[in-house]
Amino acid sequence: MIAAGDFRPGMVVEFDGELHAVLAFAHIKKGRGTAVVRAKFRSLRTGAITERTFMPEERYPRAYLEQKRMQYLYRDDGNQVFMDLETYDQLHLPGDLVGEGQQWLRENTEVTVVFYEDRAIAVELPNAVELEVIETAPGVRGDTVAGSSKPAKLETGATVNVPFFVNIGDRIKVDTRTGAYLERVK
Repeated sequence: MIAAGDFRPGMVVEFDGELHAVLAFAHIKKGRGTAVVRAKFRSLRTGAITERTFMPEERYPRAYLEQKRMQYLYRDDGNQVFMDLETYDQLHLPGDLVGEGQQWLRENTEVTVVFYEDRAIAVELPNAVELEVIETAPGVRGDTVAGSSKPAKLETGATVNVPFFVNIGDRIKVDTRTGAYLERVK
């Protein structure tokens, strides 16, 4: 059990029957009133961000999570199949556990799978992935307006806006958190 006054960013605590990651916290002392702790949380189940106020002495169970490096293998009937890099065991996870990140997964991508009480609760993708452009309009010489871009379809089926100099067959680096083009990879 951990007191609300001891919350720190990165901790995972359990309340309302769910796991929540602490994003930010502040001790607040109001005039003659008692001190309170205001914290911002992200639900590990839904990803929703909420803000709550606690009394500093309130106690909540701290959740200890286990992280394992795994490799994405393939999709199978709405499930994602991963392989543990240490034991080579395969793990079938529902696609909704990966969420929007499915569009950035290609075979052999290394990810981190988060477990709580031997149950997978989240899949963390690398911050950036390299993907090949399979479809985009050709860049026209002289079409160089600053900040202009064109849509490009990637090998995973995702669509990203890229600069005009990117062509079919180019490998690009994409930020998995925002879906933004980062750079062309040589």
